[in-house]
Amino acid sequence: MLSKRYLLSCAAATVLGFATPAAAQTAEVIHWWTSGGESAAVKVFADQFTKAGGKWVDTAIAGGPNARTAAINRTIGGNPPTAMQFNTGKQFDELVEAGLLADVDAVAASQNWKAIVPPAILEAVTRNGHAYAVPVNIHGQNWFFYSTAAFAKAGATEPKNWDDLFVQLDKLKAAGLIPLAFGDQKNWERNMFNNVLAGVGGADGFVKLWGKRDQGFVKGPGFRKVAETYRRLKGYVDPGSPGRNWNDATTMVIQGKAGMQMMGDWAKGEFTAAGQTPGKEYGCTVVSDHGGGYVMGGDVFAFPKPKTADVAKAQTLLASTMMAPATQLEFAQKKGSIPSRTDLDVKSLDICAQKAVASVANKAAQIPANELLSPPALTGAVEDIISAFWNDNTMTTDAFVAKVSAALASQL
Repeated sequence: MLSKRYLLSCAAATVLGFATPAAAQTAEVIHWWTSGGESAAVKVFADQFTKAGGKWVDTAIAGGPNARTAAINRTIGGNPPTAMQFNTGKQFDELVEAGLLADVDAVAASQNWKAIVPPAILEAVTRNGHAYAVPVNIHGQNWFFYSTAAFAKAGATEPKNWDDLFVQLDKLKAAGLIPLAFGDQKNWERNMFNNVLAGVGGADGFVKLWGKRDQGFVKGPGFRKVAETYRRLKGYVDPGSPGRNWNDATTMVIQGKAGMQMMGDWAKGEFTAAGQTPGKEYGCTVVSDHGGGYVMGGDVFAFPKPKTADVAKAQTLLASTMMAPATQLEFAQKKGSIPSRTDLDVKSLDICAQKAVASVANKAAQIPANELLSPPALTGAVEDIISAFWNDNTMTTDAFVAKVSAALASQL
């Protein structure tokens, strides 16, 4: 059962029926897409919903935790939005258990999600045999984006592995550039750590930490190497990084002030919004010592229990529209992600997206995202330790290992 504290601090059970488009089926949507690229992407949903006969009411709240908290508080307070954004994964498990989410089984059956959505993504929105969210995209979380102009100035080349990555970072530093653009906020510190974990520790290490909570792995040499590699990266970010927004760090790469950024492919939406093209003004790669390792997650929209039949109809129309082929393709082009449907012709997507599509088609190349493996409580506990390790130069690797081990033990 959900605690009162949970309900009031973060974020219902009917089955959505089919609905035909009707005039002014109003949907208020709470989301956290506020950057330039994100705003362009969410406008695709709004425009397509309007064309289908709906009326989109946009409630954008900066920051994922802030948006989720606002949506849940309003739902508990009796004034729910029509739809609310989550990451693919375990963020809405307790909501399902408490009967606070409407399932979207009717839409899933109508569009045959079982045949067109990758199994890992479909499983991530399914609980007890029912689909409880619309998987609107697939994101790769561990990309390196780099400025071709900055690389040319420094004589740097696309890194082949993590040892080579530091060689290229040193070249950028010697050329007087900021080697690694970074938005130093707690969640992005964890994202960077996960990038190292995937690239240096591999899929096995990633799952052992976040999924299996394997203290043997955490206390072993592989995890120690991950920790030391992560700490080493701090020597390549600029003094202005603390508190910087991730998209402002992306802008540094777009402008050629920084050589590269370690970020999910939502950053690609910023390059697109700036009129840049992959393979020309910027490049993209996943750096791994293990031959691949695409950390796969995404975004979903869930629906609070509708109070009226009109709201239920608007929810169904919105869910169907978000997963429509034309919407999926146009949204992916703006957002930097790839469609969650695998039955689409993706030739129109850019070369970075083509790499992602290949990874999604190859299960061996995938690593399930942190959010797919770890409940929010564990993620938050380990994130705090990662942040402390990044920001406190006096914390030793031994201390970091001990703290992560203790956090895993406390969540068993």
